[in-house]
Amino acid sequence: MKIKSVATLLVDITPRPRTSPRAPRLDAGRFVSPSWRYAELRPNGAHQLTPRRWLRLLCLVTAEDGTRGVGMTIHGDPVQHIIEDQFAPLLIGQDAMATEKLWDMMNRTALPYSSGGLASYAISAVDTALWDLKGKLLGRPVYELLGGPQKERIFCYASNTDLSYGLEASLSWFLELGFKAVKIFAAHGPWEGIEGLRKEEERVARAREIVGDDVELAFDCWMSFDIDYAVRLAEVLRPYRLKWIEDILNPEDHEGYRHLRQRLPYQPLATGEHWYTPFPFARAAAERLLDILQPDVLWAGGISGCLRICHLAEAFGLSVITHGGMNFPYGQHLAFAMPTIPWGERSETVAAPGVPLEEMVHLPGTPVIREGYLVPSDAPGFGLEIDERWLEKVAL
Repeated sequence: MKIKSVATLLVDITPRPRTSPRAPRLDAGRFVSPSWRYAELRPNGAHQLTPRRWLRLLCLVTAEDGTRGVGMTIHGDPVQHIIEDQFAPLLIGQDAMATEKLWDMMNRTALPYSSGGLASYAISAVDTALWDLKGKLLGRPVYELLGGPQKERIFCYASNTDLSYGLEASLSWFLELGFKAVKIFAAHGPWEGIEGLRKEEERVARAREIVGDDVELAFDCWMSFDIDYAVRLAEVLRPYRLKWIEDILNPEDHEGYRHLRQRLPYQPLATGEHWYTPFPFARAAAERLLDILQPDVLWAGGISGCLRICHLAEAFGLSVITHGGMNFPYGQHLAFAMPTIPWGERSETVAAPGVPLEEMVHLPGTPVIREGYLVPSDAPGFGLEIDERWLEKVAL
């Protein structure tokens, strides 16, 4: 079956829950950012202009018989040009089942300006659409095409990306929803010195107190620390038994992660959401710099790219927990099939206190986590229930 067309659509798929949060919004700040090295770029600083955010993008790949696959990514405005100007002309007329060849073609033709970064987002959108199309043409869920179910259900954790309700209300709601693992984000950084270390320890200690000893707790630094601050903080946080510390350094600081691994041999480390293509994962795995690799299916090269990363991890005895993998069916199907993916992350604010997870679905047909576990749809492709009416509703 040949590919007839490749199209893109900029969309707003923000969930609009019907239920009002049961907790008030607080002035609880934001999680840390590497730009906060500069005081004027911190919350309430001198330069608080809100930039125009690039929209999400849906990629629609249609076969000769009219069957359509739907993929997705972020940074849609510039990514749209890469797909429509470069990838679409290459793909039209190709065999829709040849996902390996098509992924390789896209990567190789993007090399002159790097197949990482924005090109990787574009490849991810097209590749996920191709896998959705492939599943629909064969009448099978994608996880079966990846080898079939490896587990009965996916253990899920909740990431507290929305700090506006405070730790108490958000973490308590996650526990009420049935999650047995949560992640919180740093709110302070090296520019705050000892005071920052003290405040961060207070937050982590409070989080541990809220969730108790039987719930796993992870900690995300969002690329904002340096080696010295990270080591000092890890020592301070050791009594709170963190499952892992994530995204500590500038993602391009490979040597920094080497030194960090040497200085923190006892602490599980994770990163990878800002790595693109399998190559940085291969280097990190070969040198065993990390315990957990965290590619994003919609950023790092789609299903085809993340399959390679999973196999790399398995060869070196590492785990993969995809970034935001439970937010959309794409990561759900990959996790269901891959032995090296033990957990799934639900982020994208998860849900405000009191708001059911059913009301926080971005794409129709996406299964919802129940009591901390998820089972993907067994419908063809990724099981998305997308029609023309819905596309018209979300298109911008």
